Amino acid sequence: MLEWLVALCIVILVALIWPGSKYFSTENQTEALLQGGLRIPRRKTRETTAESTVSDRGEDGVQTGDDTATTVALICKPSALANYLLKHCRTFSNYSPCVGFTWRASAFLQTVYDACWPYNSPVQFVRDNLQLSDDGLVALDWAVALAGTSSYHKRRRTSSHSTCPVLLIIPNSFGKITRNVLKLCEAALSHGYLPVIFNRRSQNSTPLTTLKLQQFGDPGDLREAVRYIRYRQPAGRLYAVSESTGSGLLLSYLGECGSSSYVTAAACLSPVFRCQSWFESGPCWPLQRAVVLYQKMCLSRYRTVLGETITTDTLFSSCSLRGLEEALFCQTNPKGAAPVATSGGNSTNNSSSSAWEAYWERNEPLRDVDEVAIPVLSLCAQDDPVRGSIQSTLPLELFETNPHFFLLLTSHGGHCGFPTQTDSAAVGAVGLAGGVTGNPGTRWSHSALLEFFRATTDFFVAEERAKQLAARRRGFGGSAGARAFRHRSVSTCKRVPACSHNIHAIYNWQRSYTR
Repeated sequence: MLEWLVALCIVILVALIWPGSKYFSTENQTEALLQGGLRIPRRKTRETTAESTVSDRGEDGVQTGDDTATTVALICKPSALANYLLKHCRTFSNYSPCVGFTWRASAFLQTVYDACWPYNSPVQFVRDNLQLSDDGLVALDWAVALAGTSSYHKRRRTSSHSTCPVLLIIPNSFGKITRNVLKLCEAALSHGYLPVIFNRRSQNSTPLTTLKLQQFGDPGDLREAVRYIRYRQPAGRLYAVSESTGSGLLLSYLGECGSSSYVTAAACLSPVFRCQSWFESGPCWPLQRAVVLYQKMCLSRYRTVLGETITTDTLFSSCSLRGLEEALFCQTNPKGAAPVATSGGNSTNNSSSSAWEAYWERNEPLRDVDEVAIPVLSLCAQDDPVRGSIQSTLPLELFETNPHFFLLLTSHGGHCGFPTQTDSAAVGAVGLAGGVTGNPGTRWSHSALLEFFRATTDFFVAEERAKQLAARRRGFGGSAGARAFRHRSVSTCKRVPACSHNIHAIYNWQRSYTR
């Protein structure tokens, strides 16, 4: 309790002094940091084409001929999909961040508020505890309906025959369900999605049935969860969204699975890309200390059972994110093992360092980034107090060279916050008729990613239809070919062979339970 009081006092002190200078300093960095890629000026007319937006850029990547200040930049490799997004996704450029020296304009305060302040969400959840192949458990929380709506009393569980798209939400790696995640569930429900939150082992009241915890970038558990979701909802497309450090798990999964990921498109909200260096340096001291304390509180419930495999004294005496991660997964001399003979004072340190490097060789999110085969949108703010400086934490070269990755970079927005002037709906309307429109309480970032999903899906459907039409004009296939095209899937994921495992043996439906 004393540690929490001290941390709270320090957070308040830093919040009163630091955010002001941080806010004013980021304004001058906007044009200097956003170089290259495709730039979106604010409030461009609908008739402006993607080609003219690209061609009007100067040599330094800054839009010319427009006196309006640019607050959002789309950084990506020029492609047909990028041009389509520029033409149809008007929510991207209609972000009006909170300005002026108010608490909402402070990225630090907005981040603390979003992570810590309680929120009474109207979303009702139904939990599936999914038994994995090694007898471990992960939890899937299905957002079934908004309380008070007519659909809440009619539907307590999603139907396997539903064609509604599924939105898989991966929270941060520490298991904290934030206001951002709950509001994303509300926005997804209001736009016809079936949101489901993935909870790792032992997190968010998920029972820990094995001595194994999930490593930072190990996608094994997520892979089995995705197979279960596809089994439950075979007729609906699957989209994925990750928050903060949870993006490491999503990017690892997309990289390992490639075109067999079953995911149509994905988005990352305030992602952390270079995770090893982030764990080594960490965010500012008050935020890092708060995260470490929260993780210790969650793990203290399993202190006795974890003591069978790790040294819990080292774990609970750690004061940094790196120390906590090393104690959980990188102990070179686990409890019960024979002492390691040393020939010098640096042997232990060298062994610990090599274990740390080996851990991140297996868990770095971008290790298989070249294998990602679906569009991935990342939404980041320059004043993010958790991620760190843009120069050292954002791999801009990835977005400029890889056609599957798109970066929406804003001048303000904090960490998973993106507050607007009105504190209500997303400011802009979309360019497509019948597209995503902002509801009261919908954040700009949520409207942007939902519009991105809609636009990418429409783009690939149009591309598939154009290919079918071209093939018919060439006269290939005749009536048999027409039947084949008629039953062909328009999903961006190629068909893969059936799972070699016995799916019923893996998930064991009869013994799974819901609460």
